[in-house]
Amino acid sequence: MRTVATAAAIGLLMGLAATPAAAQEQCPRGTLDSRFCDRDGDLVADTPTDARQLVDPRTLIFAYTPVEDPAVYRRVWAEFLDHLAKVTGRQVQFFPVQSNAAQIEAMRAGRLHVAGFNTGSVPLAVNCAGFVPFAMMASRDGSYGYNMEIIVHRDSPIQRVEDLKGRHVAFSAPTSNSGYKYPSWLLREKFGLQEGRDYRVSFSGRHDNSVTGVANRDYDAAPIANSVMFRMFERNVVPRDAIRSIYKSDAFPTTAYGTAHNLTPALQAQIRDAFFSFNWEGTALLAEFGKNTPPAETFIPITYKQHWAVIRDVDTASGVSYTCR
Repeated sequence: MRTVATAAAIGLLMGLAATPAAAQEQCPRGTLDSRFCDRDGDLVADTPTDARQLVDPRTLIFAYTPVEDPAVYRRVWAEFLDHLAKVTGRQVQFFPVQSNAAQIEAMRAGRLHVAGFNTGSVPLAVNCAGFVPFAMMASRDGSYGYNMEIIVHRDSPIQRVEDLKGRHVAFSAPTSNSGYKYPSWLLREKFGLQEGRDYRVSFSGRHDNSVTGVANRDYDAAPIANSVMFRMFERNVVPRDAIRSIYKSDAFPTTAYGTAHNLTPALQAQIRDAFFSFNWEGTALLAEFGKNTPPAETFIPITYKQHWAVIRDVDTASGVSYTCR
C-alpha cells in the first residue's frame, strides 16, 4: 500500500512539473505577455477562445497616437468616428492620450478598444497590451511610409551628423521609433556618438514639441518623423524655412491602426470593415493626412509580422526588450 501511495505521489508531482511545459505547448506566445497566446504564429495575441474573456462594449474608445495636439485631431478624426459608429452600431468616443505609455496602458487595462499607435510603440503595444494592428494609411497607389530626419535651425553651425558632438539633442519619447530608438542606435553605431557622453539629451514628449523647440532654438537638433513636420508646415505652426535637415533615413511604416485582441470576433470584423470602407473624399482626414509625402489617402491592410520586421530588427540591435511592467 505504501509503495502504491508513493508511486501515486511521484506521479502527481511529475504531472505538476509537466504542467508549465504542457501549458506552453497549448499556448505558445513567443515574446507576448503571459496573458496572451499566439497559436497561429502571426506574432500578435489570439482572440480568446473562452467567451467569458471576450468584451463587447456599447461605447468604443478610440485614441490616435499622441504626437500632436489632441484638440486638432479630435476634429480631424470626427468624420471617421461617425462612420465607425454607423458601421458598428456603437457609440464612439475620442480619447486624447498624452503619452505613448499612457496609450499602451489604457489598452492593457481594457480602457481602449481601437487605436492608432505610432511606429515605435507598436511592438510594445502588441506584446504588452494585446494590440492587433491591421491597417495603415497609404496613397491611392499603395505607397506609404515616412522618414526620420535630424533637423537643426536654419542658422545653426551644425552641418553634418558628426557636428552633434557636444550639442543638445531632443528626442521625442523613449518608445518612438523615429524620435528615439532608431536615431539613438544610428548615432551610436554609425557615427560613434553615445548619448550622455558625446551629446546632451532631453525628451520633448512629442514630435511637434521637438520641431517647435528646434525652430525656437531650445534644442540644437532633434530627430523627428518628417510626416509630422510637413503637416506642421502646412498648418503654419512653424515656418518651413526655419528648419534645415542634416540626415534623412530610408522610409519606415507609419502609424498602425487596430483593435484590442479580446473584442468579440464580430465586433473586430465590423471595425476592420469601417476602416476599409471609409470614403476619404472631402473629409478632414484627407485634408490633414493628404499633406504627407507620399500623401495618405486611404487605409491599406497590413500585418505586424511583415510590415514591422524592420522595426523589430532595430529593437533587437538596440537591445530593446518588450517586457511588460
